[in-house]
This record gives sequence, C-alpha cells and structure tokens, in this order.
Amino acid sequence: MLLKGTMAVVSALFAILTPWPIQADPAKYPEFAQQKPAENVKLQFISVDDLVADIKKGAKPLIIDVRSAEEFNEAHILGARLAPLAQFRDHIKTIPRDRVTILY
Repeated sequence: MLLKGTMAVVSALFAILTPWPIQADPAKYPEFAQQKPAENVKLQFISVDDLVADIKKGAKPLIIDVRSAEEFNEAHILGARLAPLAQFRDHIKTIPRDRVTILY
C-alpha cells in the first residue's frame, strides 16, 4: 500500500496499459542514469499489480510521465501529467506532498 507523501516509480505500468509494446530507451537519458534522489525524497518501488490493486481500492495517485513530450504525445496513461525528466526540477513545486505520486 502506498503512503501519502511517497513518490512511487512504476516502469512497467505504461507497457501494460497501452495496446502495443513499448520499451524505455535508457540511452535517451544518460545524464540521469547515475543521479540519486534528494535525501528528503522517500522513494518506494511498486509493482504494476500492486498499483492496480490500490487504484481499484480507491487510491487516486498523481501519475507523472517523465518521458519527452514527443513520447508523451505518441501515447500516455490517461490522466497522466507530463513533466519531462530534463525539466523535472521545474515541476517539483507543483507536486502535492499530501498525495501519492507515481512516476513513469
């Protein structure tokens, strides 16, 4: 179960919720591969099955797509907010701290 104020990372969620196979290309984001989250950021990795179960129980997480605008425009999870990884710092202040946030 996800706790408020937690940022969860779901990598496979998008692949399951889209009708065609999509693979992330880490070569597109080499500048982020070695970065670590800030000390005050609590990360929790969650499986797609657990996330779906939480949503079915009534959870309403904020879902943020950190891919490029081009990738977002190709396909994205309905209701997801775009915050490309390259500009993610600009979006941090808009993320509510009292709501579970899913990054993919």
